[in-house]
Amino acid sequence: MINMKWGTPEKLRELLCELVSWKSITLSDGEKQFPILLKEKLKDLEHFQKYPEHLSLHQADLGRQFLTAMYKHPEATDTICLISHFDTVNTEEYGDLQPFSTMPEKLTQLFLEKYDDFSQDAIKDLESGEYLFGRGTMDMKMGLAMHMRLIEKASLENWPVNLLLLTVPDEEVNSSGMRCAVPVLLHLQEQYNLTYKLFLNGEPVFSQKPADPQYYIYTGTIGKIMPAALFYGKETHVGEPFGGITSPFIASFLTQKMEWNTEFQETVLGERTPVPVTLQQKDLKLEYSTQTPYRSTALYNVFLMKRNASEIMDLFERIANEAANDCNTVYLQVCQKHRVEPVGKVRVIRYQELLQYAKDKFGWEYIEEIKKEIHANQEWDDREKSFRITDKLMIQCQELSPSIVILYAPPYYPAVNSAGNELAEECVKFVTERALEKYNLSVERIHYFNGICDLSYVNYQDSYEGWTAFEANTPVWGDSYDVPFKGMEKLNAPVLNVGPFGKDAHKRTERLHIRNAFEEIPFIVEEMIYMISSKKKTADLKS
Repeated sequence: MINMKWGTPEKLRELLCELVSWKSITLSDGEKQFPILLKEKLKDLEHFQKYPEHLSLHQADLGRQFLTAMYKHPEATDTICLISHFDTVNTEEYGDLQPFSTMPEKLTQLFLEKYDDFSQDAIKDLESGEYLFGRGTMDMKMGLAMHMRLIEKASLENWPVNLLLLTVPDEEVNSSGMRCAVPVLLHLQEQYNLTYKLFLNGEPVFSQKPADPQYYIYTGTIGKIMPAALFYGKETHVGEPFGGITSPFIASFLTQKMEWNTEFQETVLGERTPVPVTLQQKDLKLEYSTQTPYRSTALYNVFLMKRNASEIMDLFERIANEAANDCNTVYLQVCQKHRVEPVGKVRVIRYQELLQYAKDKFGWEYIEEIKKEIHANQEWDDREKSFRITDKLMIQCQELSPSIVILYAPPYYPAVNSAGNELAEECVKFVTERALEKYNLSVERIHYFNGICDLSYVNYQDSYEGWTAFEANTPVWGDSYDVPFKGMEKLNAPVLNVGPFGKDAHKRTERLHIRNAFEEIPFIVEEMIYMISSKKKTADLKS
């Protein structure tokens, strides 16, 4: 009987609570400190005392780091990469209980004394005693805890397979941790002669409808891309309204056409993407005055399955042209009614066309200066910088207005799907049958994880033409944001997500099902990995 630090449900629960207590909100100091604390924790394992070179921190961005921890069998090349993220969303919604938001045991007890405004489903789960509440319990430090247990057990039992634990920051915003990890995974592959067989994520189960009790596993992840627009009108004084055209007027036509537009929906393997919505719409005018607003921006969320960035940009451009035509028609009617001359006709311009126009007019050095000035502002994120770069170019090229400049804003998550892959299907079959047999747990497969996750940055299978529109139309590309498409193509192995059951991610009532998280899923994932390694060993013996 081996003596494990995290071998029992009770010890695994203690580990999770410790990980959750290391507050690691995205873009906080805690996010920077978390991997340092985690490395010290993993150093206690006998395996990493013997092989300290297998435990490493790597640089991401903004002073953040990600961690790799490898169990390397001396004769194995087949490698399962265990992926997780350790950042969480903020905790403001906990109100006066915010100090306890990362203390699951205490928070759960406090909630029992104060839950008047909870949903009936949350109250039922709280009173059942079957759930542990707290920020990061579900999304997704339980997945990390489970992977740490796997590394420990594999090293103690000398499993005939390699396990590479990868845990990253920033999944909740830009996935910079995972994007920075791609070249490191390729380097480790070469350094240790690894063959990646499976990228296994431990993201939690996301419900398909409110209060959904079904347990799911996922053989892929949905994609996400953000078409955006700068609306550039003609300024005027409010006392002379027909001397210009406001940007909010122009923007209203495109936003109405983008919001809930079913043309952007895809249906693949019986699953459908949600319709687009507007994530942000605002005026760039920073102060009140009687000058009309003439520069506005909008950011739209589009989910993907099979389409790529080039296809979405083509569709977005068509919709934008329809919006511009409608805008011009209404505007012309208004001008005719009031017997005034129009100030111009709204046109649609891709960012790459604006960039080329500005380059021809001013030269590349001038554009570089504009970008440098924008990137120097530390208070702006990549989305704001994208708009500000576009705006600066348009201010110098006002002869192109009125116009709708269409572009992309980060982040971009390509869709990935491993349905039909032999190993992925074997894993689905194994988990489904074993969960029912061992725990009477019904398992349903979803082809596209609906929570967006870091699996988007492995096993990329599109052509170069598929991402050129993203590179060309993302103003911050190559400066503060990029996607390692070519490296992602080389990480060619199926993806699978098997994680714990929980509810209400990103809500005050985020919670984790205790039995599922600490008993059922760790056992099933352990058996699945052992099945993969044993099958490989048997095949080698036969050959």
